[in-house]
Amino acid sequence: MRGLCCCTRLLLALAVLLPITALADSLSDRLYDAAGIELAGFYDLRAGTRLQGDPLEKQLSLADGRMRLELDREWDAAILTFKGDLLADGVTESVDLEVRELSLSASPLDFLDVKAGRATFTWGTGDLIFINDTFAKDWQSFFIGRNDEYLKRPGNGIKLSFFSDLADLDIIYMPLFEGSRFITGNRLSYFNPATGSLAGQDSQVIRDQPDRWFRDDALHLRLSRTLASVELALYGYMGYWQEPEGFDPLAGQAFFPRLNVFGGSVRGALWGGIANVELGYYDSRDNTDSRNPLIRPSEWRVLAGYEHELAHELTGSIQYYLESIHNYVNYRQALPTDMEPRDHNTSTLTLRLTQLALEQNLVLSLFVYYSPDRDDGYARPKFSYKITDQWQVDGGFNLFWGRRLSSFWGQFENNTNIFCGLRYSF
Repeated sequence: MRGLCCCTRLLLALAVLLPITALADSLSDRLYDAAGIELAGFYDLRAGTRLQGDPLEKQLSLADGRMRLELDREWDAAILTFKGDLLADGVTESVDLEVRELSLSASPLDFLDVKAGRATFTWGTGDLIFINDTFAKDWQSFFIGRNDEYLKRPGNGIKLSFFSDLADLDIIYMPLFEGSRFITGNRLSYFNPATGSLAGQDSQVIRDQPDRWFRDDALHLRLSRTLASVELALYGYMGYWQEPEGFDPLAGQAFFPRLNVFGGSVRGALWGGIANVELGYYDSRDNTDSRNPLIRPSEWRVLAGYEHELAHELTGSIQYYLESIHNYVNYRQALPTDMEPRDHNTSTLTLRLTQLALEQNLVLSLFVYYSPDRDDGYARPKFSYKITDQWQVDGGFNLFWGRRLSSFWGQFENNTNIFCGLRYSF
C-alpha cells in the first residue's frame, strides 16, 4: 500500500506538469529563433501489475512517470544531440535522471562520419534476438512493459564510419564496458541455481562491475556491403559478456568474463518477402576449453528468419534460433553432479504478427518466443493507438510459461503482468 500511495503521488506530481505543454510550441520557436536549438519531448505515464501473486516481489510491477527532453543544435559541420529522461518510479519509490544521448556528430571528410559521446548503438538482422548486436540491453524494462525504446541501453563511446565503393566499415570504441541491465531479483524474481529455488528481493544478484577506464573497454566492428539488394556484413567484438556469466566463489559474487564474438549476416529479398541469416561464434576467453563450470563456455549461435506481408496491412515473421555449446564433452565432464547441465543444443522459435488499422493509427502486435527443447516460452501481445498527433495510448501483456522453474522462461512465471501507458508528445 505504501508503494501504491507513493506511486500515486509521483504520477500526480508529473501530471501537474501537463499544462506546461501548452507552452512547448512557443518555447520551441523561441529557442530556435534565439539559438538555433530544436526542442521536443514527451510525458509518459505507465502502470502495470502482476496477474498472480509473487511472495518475493511487489504486486505492482510498473508505475512510471517519465518526462523526456530532446534538444538538437545543428551547425554547418556538426550536430549536437541531447536526450534526457526524468523518471519517477513508484515501484522503487525513487526519482532518477538518465541521459539517453549526449553526442556530437560530424563529417570531417567525404568518406568519414564521426559520432562521439553517449548514445544508443545497434546492428544485426535479428528481431528481438541479438547475435552480433553485442551492445547493452535492458531486459528488465522490456519485461515490465516500458516502451520498446528502453530495451536498448545507451553507452559512452566514439563511432567512426568509413565509406568506400568496396565496403563500409563501422568502428565503435567504448572506453568503459557497460553491461546489460539483467534480472537481479530487485524487480523480477528468477531461478537461483545455487539454492535450486526462486529468488527475488531477498536474494539479489551481487556482481563485480568492470570500472577501469581504457582497461575494461570494448571494441565493436562491422564491415558491410550491399550487392544487388543483398546486404552482407561481417562483425567483430572484443570485450565482456553482457551479463555476469561467471561466478567467483571466494568473493561470493558474479562477474563479467571476457568475450570475443566473430560473425556475419546476410539479408535480402526472397519469395516476395525479406529473409535473413546470421551466425556468431562466442569465444569465452576465460573458459576457452569449457572446463570451468563457473564460467559460461564458448558457443555457436545461428539465426534464420523470414518476413512476409500476409494480407493488407498484416505482416508476419518467423525466426529459428540455435545455441550450441562448444566443447560440450569437456563442459559435461567438468560440471558438478549436483548442478543441472545445459543442453548441448537449444532451439528457439519466434513469431511476430503486426496488424495496422484505422488508417494505421492502431497497431496490434504479437511476439512469441517458444523453445521446444525446454518446453517454455514468452508472449507479448500489445496494442498502440494514436489518438491525435500528440496523444497516444498503448498496453499489453508479458506472459511467461514453462514446464520447469529452472528453465529460462519458466523461471519468470510469477512475473507475468499486464501494463498500459499514456503519452503526450510535444
